[in-house]
Amino acid sequence: MATALIILGAGMGTRMNSDLPKVLHPIAGAPMLVHAMKSGMALAPERTVIVAGQGAKAVETAARDHDPEVQIVVQTEQLGTAHAVAQASDALSGFTGDAIVLYGDTPFIRPETLQAMAAARARHDIVVLGFQAADPGRYGRLIMAGDKLNRIVEFKDATKTERAVSLCNSGVVAADAQTLFDLVAAVGNDNAAGEYYLTDIVGIATARGLSATVVTCDEAETLGINSRAELAAAEALFQAQARKAAMADGVTLTAPETVYFAHDTVIGRDSTVEPNVVFGPGVTIESGAMIRAFSHLEGCHVSRGAVVGPFARLRPGAELAENVKVGNFVEIKNAVLDEGAKVNHLSYIGDAAVGAQANIGAGTITCNYDGVFKHHTTIGAAAFIGSNTMLVAPVTIGKGAMTGSGSVITRDVGAGDLAVARAKQDNKAGFAARFFAKLRAQKNKGA
Repeated sequence: MATALIILGAGMGTRMNSDLPKVLHPIAGAPMLVHAMKSGMALAPERTVIVAGQGAKAVETAARDHDPEVQIVVQTEQLGTAHAVAQASDALSGFTGDAIVLYGDTPFIRPETLQAMAAARARHDIVVLGFQAADPGRYGRLIMAGDKLNRIVEFKDATKTERAVSLCNSGVVAADAQTLFDLVAAVGNDNAAGEYYLTDIVGIATARGLSATVVTCDEAETLGINSRAELAAAEALFQAQARKAAMADGVTLTAPETVYFAHDTVIGRDSTVEPNVVFGPGVTIESGAMIRAFSHLEGCHVSRGAVVGPFARLRPGAELAENVKVGNFVEIKNAVLDEGAKVNHLSYIGDAAVGAQANIGAGTITCNYDGVFKHHTTIGAAAFIGSNTMLVAPVTIGKGAMTGSGSVITRDVGAGDLAVARAKQDNKAGFAARFFAKLRAQKNKGA
């Protein structure tokens, strides 16, 4: 059965107190909208429609960065969830298959849960996702008769008896797309809030002789985010789950509570991550690597046996081959380090290629930017770059070549050559003693 996703993301998010659309606030380095999209991808949807409102252009950009084929429709007035779903009807005109309604501010629905809803659709016309709430509060209540869902009652409209029900509505719905839009078209706004509730489709469906049921999930999956405090709680929940999953996959986290993952971090088994490491988006760590304390990585690839840190920074485009060593206070950006290369101390390697077994001395900098353009540095295999060398790109250091410590290298160095580019040392006998004596005399005279 073909599937389409309808993801509602038009809410104002006033409690966020932000100019940023609510669904674009990040969790683990990705907008919460992207988390919802990733959950829905488990169903291999043929179509995805995002219903945007405030900041629709920004929402469109974020959504298409993740899935260029996504469709965006705009809900210009926020008149309720049924009204929001109706905005997707033209975008899905002619589509035959199921539609699943998700929410851009509810990012933790598991793929397995959506698959269970899709399976339940084989037996029922409408499937609603519910959960047993520890504190039902102001959630809508699911009113059941056996395994059949009779209706959904919003808290504002519920009787005392209905409010005592603990089975609550997540808002996630699955139905045949045409059936869904037909039901939505019949929804009115005669309720306490004067809104068009998507939940009303269940009562309309049962009155038409259609069947509805509920699939349940853990309450944590249905966490909706409406404030900065809830955003922080969602981040904490994601991190706790990511750490647990990493350790179950064979990764050693020596202080799990101090390690922060991105939504797409990949780490191979038998790797070790020391305390206070932060992973930004786009990081892959192969098996058997060591990421030492207080390092920050984003947009990079670290191969088997490599060691990074402590206090290292890998920026986008950093590619570390097997057994590479990147040490303390080293920054790598848009550079490839071949097998066994070492950059152990206090260096910046950017827009560069470093050959196998090359050794980069402490304090080395690839001077890659001239104020307008970026330029490339190539360092050959087994080259030895002396401490405090400035490599002024574009420049090439040949295989097995060497630079003298403190050199400013502005021309290519041939294979096996030594380049020294520094002023000749001149020692002036007794100058320091005479100079300081003169300064002290001036200071005493002034006192």
